[in-house]
Amino acid sequence: MPILSSPSIHILKLCVGCDNVEMLADWQKQRIAAGHALIHTTRQTPRRDGFSEGSSLYWVMGGFVRVRQRIVALHEIRGADGIMRCGFELDPQLVLTEPVPRRAFQGWRYLSASEAPRDLIAGAIVEEGAMPPEMRAALAELALI
Repeated sequence: MPILSSPSIHILKLCVGCDNVEMLADWQKQRIAAGHALIHTTRQTPRRDGFSEGSSLYWVMGGFVRVRQRIVALHEIRGADGIMRCGFELDPQLVLTEPVPRRAFQGWRYLSASEAPRDLIAGAIVEEGAMPPEMRAALAELALI
């Protein structure tokens, strides 16, 4: 599958077992230190036009999209049960995003580029000011911003 320069479709996934970005980063650092690739295995392979390995996986934590990782490759993985699955190989760089509320769901969902939250640039003051991400998420949850 070719890598597109400007993908229009991304993947949205619940981050089960991690309550915050720091927990995810620590877990992934441990996997890399143990010599493992960062591969998230799912049952279904994305097939929609506009999806490519250059798309990103957006993680939902605590009811909010909080971070994304670029998908660098897709792999066919045969499970112990003999069933073929899809492995999203992820770039180790975690990119913080604006916290956007999302309800729980099973599996993964497509996320169009127009619906994807904006990246937060480390150290930069975003339009809304230098509000900490936790405060911004709490205010968004209360529908105050």
